[in-house]
Amino acid sequence: MESKIWLSSPHMGGKEQSYVTNAFETNWIAPLGPHVNGFECDIQNYLSQGSHVAALSSGTAAIHLGLILLDVGLGDEVICQSKTFSASANPIAYQGATPIFIDSEKDTWNLCPEQLEIAIKDRMSKGKKPKAIISVHLYGMPYKVDEIHNIAKAYNIPVLEDSAEALGSSYKSIKCGTFGDLSVLSFNGNKIITTSGGGALVSKDIKLKEKAIFLATQARDQAVEYLHSSIGYNYRLSNVLAGIGRGQMEVLDDRVSARRANYNHYKESFKNINELQFIDEPDGYFSNRWLSCMLTPSAEIREGIRTSLESLNIETRPLWKPLHQQPIFKDAPQYLNGVSDNLFEKGLCLPSGSNLTENELNRITSAIKTYFRA
Repeated sequence: MESKIWLSSPHMGGKEQSYVTNAFETNWIAPLGPHVNGFECDIQNYLSQGSHVAALSSGTAAIHLGLILLDVGLGDEVICQSKTFSASANPIAYQGATPIFIDSEKDTWNLCPEQLEIAIKDRMSKGKKPKAIISVHLYGMPYKVDEIHNIAKAYNIPVLEDSAEALGSSYKSIKCGTFGDLSVLSFNGNKIITTSGGGALVSKDIKLKEKAIFLATQARDQAVEYLHSSIGYNYRLSNVLAGIGRGQMEVLDDRVSARRANYNHYKESFKNINELQFIDEPDGYFSNRWLSCMLTPSAEIREGIRTSLESLNIETRPLWKPLHQQPIFKDAPQYLNGVSDNLFEKGLCLPSGSNLTENELNRITSAIKTYFRA
């Protein structure tokens, strides 16, 4: 059998080792150190827009701290995009709050502005104004920023922007990760750049960054002894992993270009297969194409393609199963229009790593073409 083609594997650029070696040579192996500060500055410079960045142990930790900073607590309600990974919603439960799931729209597959406003009005009519909105840039495609944020401002509800999949994406030439009252990044092993495990919380308010760092380092008060007047968390990124991130930031633009090239390769290769559809970028949108996704005619065909590729040692997966379909969230309020259910039924994520070779891309496209010829 030929070698495994992964959905989205880590891709080192070569500079990461020098930063890690420096951490060992200077004995900065402890949780904090100069690479953490340097990594934060690298991200801040990349995002611009007056961003302040706190490097954390995961994107999930960033969402959790974001909710805490937005004062989400027991009994509150938080609106969350349903078409996303469970890590977008799990921290809502950590806080004892209730997720309110909102369906997608067809243009970007992200949070539907129409359903969002319906949900806000309905929750308010029940005496439960949502405390925050979690909106996701799914697979690197920006959500409808203007429409979502105009609604949020109209009802004075803060937006926690989940940009875990969208580093390198932009909307109207402004980088994703800078639109929310607070924003979240992820550097998990499958993301466009990685620190093995890691994430970040982004704010335009340096005091919120400082509060996030305080909470992420066990909320230790300024005192000679270990003094704690708040509940804290062990959420800070290590100096060694931040060193990996510094090397990865040097190749971020190359990684975006490579993933966009993957998408273009698939779209061009399948242009004569009418059964397959791809999501285009609306005007003003720039997607990093973290994962290249296509829609098939049915769940049966989606699974036929997936299992066929699996037999050839090629990894694919269905689009995220909507959170309103997840057993753990079955009782959560939901405002649906059928879009995310349809996307899950028909959608397939194709191998999208920036380290895919031309031979591997040809293996994938040839296998899919063969499936449709059978």
